[in-house]
Amino acid sequence: MSDVVERTLSALPGLLGQQEPGGGPGGAGGGPARVSVTSRLGSLIRSIAALTSKHEEEKLIQQELTSLKATVSAPTTTLRLMKECMVRLIYCEMLGYESSFGYIHAIKLAQQGNLLEKRVGYLAVSLFLHENHELLLLLVNTVVKDLQSTNLVEVCMALTVVSQIFPREMIPAVLPLIEDKLQHSKEIIRRKAVQALYKFYLIAPNQVQHIHDKFRKALCDRDAGVMAASLHIYFQMIKENSSGYKDLTGSFVTILKQVVGGKLPIDFNYHSVPAPWLQIQLLRILGLLGKDDPRTSELMYDVLDESLRRAEINHNITYAILFECVQTIYTIHPKSELLEKAAKCIGKFVLSPKINLKYLGLKALTYVIQQDPNLALQHQMTIIECLDHPDPIIKRETLELLYRITNGQNVIVIVQKMLDYLKESKEEYAIINLVGKIAELAEKYAPDNEWFIQTMNAVFSVGGDVVHPDIPNNFLRLLAEGFDDGKEDDQLRMYAVQSYLALLDDENALYPQKFLQVMSWVLGEYSSLATDVDPEVILTKLHSLLKKTSVNPETKVWIMAAVTKTASRTSCSKTVDKLIQEFSNSLDTCMRQYAFELKHLCEDKALMKKLLPFDASCNDMVVDASLSFLDGFVAEGLGRGAAPYKPHHQRQEEKLSQEKALNFEPYGLSFASSVSSSGITGRQSPTGLSFGSDTSGNSAETGHKETNTLKLEGVRKLWGKEGYLPKKEDKVGKKNQPQTVSCGSLLAGQVGDPPASRSDEVASLSEEDKEKQQLASSLFIGLGSNAGVSLMGKVDIATQKFKRKSKINETQNSEEVSDFQNSAASDFGPLLDTVPINMEDCEGDIHTRLRKASLCSSDIVEDNLVFETPQSLKNSGLDDRLSDSRQSESSLFADSNIEIFQPSPSAQCESASKTPLVPSLPEELEELTHSEVVELCQSDALVLYLCKVWTDDSLLLTVFVSNKTTSALNAVNLVFEAEEYFQILESPTYQFPVIEAQSVERCQKCVWMDKICTQGILSGFVNYQSEMETRLEFSIPLSLLDFIRPMEMTTEDFGKLWLSLSNDVKQNIKMSSSQDSLSAALNTLQQKLKLHIVDIIGNEGILACQLLPSVPCLLHCRTHSGMLALWFRSPCSALPDGLLYQCQKAMEES
Repeated sequence: MSDVVERTLSALPGLLGQQEPGGGPGGAGGGPARVSVTSRLGSLIRSIAALTSKHEEEKLIQQELTSLKATVSAPTTTLRLMKECMVRLIYCEMLGYESSFGYIHAIKLAQQGNLLEKRVGYLAVSLFLHENHELLLLLVNTVVKDLQSTNLVEVCMALTVVSQIFPREMIPAVLPLIEDKLQHSKEIIRRKAVQALYKFYLIAPNQVQHIHDKFRKALCDRDAGVMAASLHIYFQMIKENSSGYKDLTGSFVTILKQVVGGKLPIDFNYHSVPAPWLQIQLLRILGLLGKDDPRTSELMYDVLDESLRRAEINHNITYAILFECVQTIYTIHPKSELLEKAAKCIGKFVLSPKINLKYLGLKALTYVIQQDPNLALQHQMTIIECLDHPDPIIKRETLELLYRITNGQNVIVIVQKMLDYLKESKEEYAIINLVGKIAELAEKYAPDNEWFIQTMNAVFSVGGDVVHPDIPNNFLRLLAEGFDDGKEDDQLRMYAVQSYLALLDDENALYPQKFLQVMSWVLGEYSSLATDVDPEVILTKLHSLLKKTSVNPETKVWIMAAVTKTASRTSCSKTVDKLIQEFSNSLDTCMRQYAFELKHLCEDKALMKKLLPFDASCNDMVVDASLSFLDGFVAEGLGRGAAPYKPHHQRQEEKLSQEKALNFEPYGLSFASSVSSSGITGRQSPTGLSFGSDTSGNSAETGHKETNTLKLEGVRKLWGKEGYLPKKEDKVGKKNQPQTVSCGSLLAGQVGDPPASRSDEVASLSEEDKEKQQLASSLFIGLGSNAGVSLMGKVDIATQKFKRKSKINETQNSEEVSDFQNSAASDFGPLLDTVPINMEDCEGDIHTRLRKASLCSSDIVEDNLVFETPQSLKNSGLDDRLSDSRQSESSLFADSNIEIFQPSPSAQCESASKTPLVPSLPEELEELTHSEVVELCQSDALVLYLCKVWTDDSLLLTVFVSNKTTSALNAVNLVFEAEEYFQILESPTYQFPVIEAQSVERCQKCVWMDKICTQGILSGFVNYQSEMETRLEFSIPLSLLDFIRPMEMTTEDFGKLWLSLSNDVKQNIKMSSSQDSLSAALNTLQQKLKLHIVDIIGNEGILACQLLPSVPCLLHCRTHSGMLALWFRSPCSALPDGLLYQCQKAMEES
């Protein structure tokens, strides 16, 4: 330790640059400074290193901080001494001791000092402050000044600070300057500018989307460091939307070829490997671009082969490159030669005696097992050995691999292996992860009721209270929701009741709290199914649980609920009377209340049975989420002079204003006269009672607490009388399948071995090897070519036990419009923060039902609504059919983004005899604003066309299905797949009973945007039966502007609503020569973005729009010095960002 300290102290003078220019050891100022820093900081480090306890260290650091506080606060302290104090403060902060008194002095040092002092000041600021620190506002002008400096060091320091701690609100102040630095002559400036823009893209992607062309220039920069920095931005953008960057595939392939060929400077080499981290980044990018795209993948095959061939050096970094190569090869469109080489590489990893390489092999095998299940068979004995490996990480990864290959035939063995590991593991993360996997496999592949209940009991017992709440909720939902067979339902519930009664017979057993809650709920709901058990016995067991000190108050509430339900099915009970007497005087207020409720219910058995019906947990309850029944009470209170309700954000702002916090608002709106005349106090509207009662900012939150019944939505319906409902295998895939090899022959040896040699080998095996082979036969059963293997999410033809009954579709889609308005707030809840929204525009003929809240569904947090572009389109079949197609011009609206594919001349010749009918809209839709009717996709029998109709309350997608054949098609199903960004208002499926020959049928679907995105894909498919079952996939590009509608209002209403909104975004946009006036710019925005111009006052204008169904967004514009200042406000934080991007795009195009 002393050796390390001495070497650190000897390097400090050179590191801190104590020797000023012109001041050598004998100079005027060099010697004292050197002695000062070395002695003071060095003595502090030596003193701390010599201490023997934490208490002594705290005492010493507090003395040091007291001394530093007095020094930095003294008016006579020079900048040189301040620099030394900052270094010592940094060291104290690194040890975990707060030195907030020095933060403001660090900012001053960055503002006032010379190069060395400024450098230390910037370093201290970047270490002391975080992105949301209010003192960062004082640094903005300094950073702007340094970015404009001619000194390269100052520019570099400013760019470094910007890329580390600059918050989202301050980006507009420095963004133009950083854009200019992309053209700087020095490569280090360009590289740091790219890194700063990468940080901006991560925290505010919409503010840098208008400079994507400059990113392309950075990718082609002559300096390899700038190019490498730009790859981080492209990796993020391609991960969000790969389809928009397919044209750059050739550039990435060329760069990777140059890197692999050693064309980069030798400085990029690591252990003689050329730029390994650059190779890894490029391989990941190529994997995203080539996924499900044969054309793009063909460009990568050669360079991937070269990367595999050259990565032969036995070093950890080459193993990392090989691992990324394998992942990329199995991600892109497959090529047999590359797959063979990748499989050999995986085999070398798995068979390696080194733990790290074996882990890499298992990781790669887990990744590729879904594409190539036979690869697991080749290494089955190695996988069996890994189950007993002493390294827990190897065991865990092996279990992950077995989880991926689980099917109905091997689920019992694999789940048992997971439970064995779970009983030994003490790591909380491993327990949570494995418990979730076991519960999923048990629900998906349970062979019978007994095994399912016993497995879930083991999960709850071993998992303890760290089990995720979704697991018991899903289990209870499964019991409550039932299956297609009522008899099967009762058998499962009956066995669960018997199992829990048997467990409660052992009074000394200690069970986790969540397990006790599950037992209580099941016994309360279904104990009456056990006709051979006296209810008094069940009540006695529950009573004994209540008396245990190990049961926490929350679990006691569950038990009391079970007692109340069970007591409703008995005429009288001594146990209930005793329980009421005990808990009526309890110190626990909640238990005392339950006891009084139970007492009064027992006095009226008829009311008790009516309130607690049998098996009613799935019944829907119509709930007034807006609490409109309180409107009279609220109006009465306001009439007596009570204060009106203030939203949470308004209370927070008032609290901050009282604390005299810093104000980040750059300027205010010119609505003083209109606002004052309306009599607004603060930010609250006097008419806000009816305005916010339907959809207040808390409505989404209230919606999840509006029911006392079990919430039963969110889990896939997987069980039925036949078991797990399998998907139909593609008939084409069955024609050319190889002959099935029995599992025993694969275990005994090579497939081509003669039987005699195999029997000799089996005879000579040891007992341990026989046990391993027997285990392998149980684990890997069903992985043959024709064995119908079910990899997670793939086809499984094995017959299963249950198929969950769908109760969502049982309710009719014909509720009143008032129910639709009540549900609109909760349906669009993820987009709303706190602001009341007028729902009057939602009136119409749309019928819907109040969606059931899910017991385990997680709320979409508002912070997660930052721009998320949907994943790349997965339609390789469509790509194959349209490989020779060309894209035509877009349709009516500039941002509709409908891709129109027209067949090539050769395809036209082939289909000349099958000319499809050209569909047209009906008269009632022709009058509305709509796009052209364009072709989506086609097959030999069908052609799909699409037309977008922009109605006032939704985007109406009109899909035409044209039958090209000379015979009728029966049972044609049109299915829209679930997307996180869009919501189909009605059922996502539509069935055409019959489509006559040479005729066209029409389907209409209303769509809302459920989550903000600038561009998105709504995918779907059509399946029909001709000679064989055929599936035709399609995709519909949708834009944010498809869901934006003008919002008409007066200037006074605009002012009221503006004050109630909290989420805002500001940005300055340069106006073109054609937009020489404010009115011209506003007309451009009105036409292209469908905004409503509310008013224009001098050089300021206000506009309003809404995102369907009724999420408002207000815009304030102001012109100054050829710039257009935009200020958006909306209750949804992501909506202003999306509209800002569209505004920038519209202004650039005009």
